Amino acid sequence: MSTTRFILNETSYFGYGAREVLLDEIKGRGYKRVFLVSDSSLVKAGVTEKVSSILEEGKIKYELYDEVKPNPTITNVLDGYKRSKWFRPDVILAVGGGSAMDTAKAISILMENPDRDDVVSLNGNSNTKKKGLPMIAMPTTAGTAAEVTINYVITDEERKVKMVCVDPHDIPVLAIVDTELMASMPKSLAAATGMDALTHAIEGYITKDHNIMSQMFSMKAIELIYNNLEKAVNEKDKDAIDKVGLGQYIAGMGFSNVGLGIVHSMAHQLGAVYDTPHGLANAILLPTVLKFNGEVCADLYKEIITTGFGIDATKFTDEEAVKTMCEKVKDLAEKVGITQTVKDVGAKKKDFEMLAEKAMEDPCKPGNPREVTKQDFIDLYEQAW
Repeated sequence: MSTTRFILNETSYFGYGAREVLLDEIKGRGYKRVFLVSDSSLVKAGVTEKVSSILEEGKIKYELYDEVKPNPTITNVLDGYKRSKWFRPDVILAVGGGSAMDTAKAISILMENPDRDDVVSLNGNSNTKKKGLPMIAMPTTAGTAAEVTINYVITDEERKVKMVCVDPHDIPVLAIVDTELMASMPKSLAAATGMDALTHAIEGYITKDHNIMSQMFSMKAIELIYNNLEKAVNEKDKDAIDKVGLGQYIAGMGFSNVGLGIVHSMAHQLGAVYDTPHGLANAILLPTVLKFNGEVCADLYKEIITTGFGIDATKFTDEEAVKTMCEKVKDLAEKVGITQTVKDVGAKKKDFEMLAEKAMEDPCKPGNPREVTKQDFIDLYEQAW
């Protein structure tokens, strides 16, 4: 049996209002100066203040960096790194979605590995020498699971490429998954990030390198997200929001250790070239790619449909399994209000070859269960048009 590596973060808290533990954790760990990374929309909405007020009450010195973009760039990272060096924090606190957490991870790495301040060299397996500056992650969206993964994604705006940086040195020392912070998400964002989390769970389950432990996490995540996302988005049901918040974290525990597939390879290009929000890009592409991968994944789809969706697929033919899998995922996306196509987010047919070339180089591609060519990518973009 080959050796399997599994990396998880050290401590996590879950639940509505879980941020109440923040001050005790900061003081208990001896942190004195906090570099707070968020984004301006969360600051304007008063979400960041729900966390910064805790720091103020505890008389903890902090510096706010809130210039993070939805698809964070190398410029974002370097601006934040410069501010962080000036402030000299002993911990970085990320409050936000994947963009804030990814930016904070990159800043954390640069603070302890200043030789990598070109940022470009962090792409792929980053092989940094030192652990990043300690980081606390407080997600406000139920989607990326960056709080528990060894990955972060930064856009190289010059080359129009999304860099997927994989580095065990970036994993937060503490995650606080406070679903009260997630409850304030607008419906469209809750839908897109929830479908992003479902994509993580499904791709993590079927990826080439899946193993018993990763599939245990991925299947539970599928079950929690699939059965609760509609209520969480459309009814703002507190219990459903809690379950989706937990599901997206569990999905991260799985895929962080085994990788993803070509839904992400394709979605990354839409984000890099057209600035399409990552969760929305995944939601649009997922049914199309599921059909493509169905040629080699029918048995795994039967397991997902049976255990994750609660429909007995044990006697389904392969064709029935693939058809049902695609239909159920598409139905869920439509129920939470995602009806767009690649065309609707600005993609142009003349760009498909360029997008396909970039997707061929994406670090998520090797994990896909079915081999894929440049022409396959062109055809898949065409089908999602």
